[in-house]
Amino acid sequence: MITVTPLAAEKIKSIQETQSVPADSGLRIRVVGGGCSGFQYHLAFDAPKTGDQVFEVDGVKVMVDPKSFLYLNGTEVDYVDGLMGAGFALKNPNARGTCGCGSSFQA
Repeated sequence: MITVTPLAAEKIKSIQETQSVPADSGLRIRVVGGGCSGFQYHLAFDAPKTGDQVFEVDGVKVMVDPKSFLYLNGTEVDYVDGLMGAGFALKNPNARGTCGCGSSFQA
């Protein structure tokens, strides 16, 4: 399961409205190779595809492909706004380590 904090859900809805994302689309979270720790997260708006895990959280649709779900099960999507910048933060219980900037992880 993927969870989304209320603040992150609010921000996702806001971005969807601003970018005129189609109503049947949602936030796709993928794990791709790269980054300084081996894997990195990729977030984009997309339509569901066959085989996706789809979660509805606070009115937000989140989709994850089967391969990425192996790395993301149990992850919480949050939105942070601090002195070092603002953006989405993924709290992944499956990550054995992360890089200093938090955009990549080791599995």
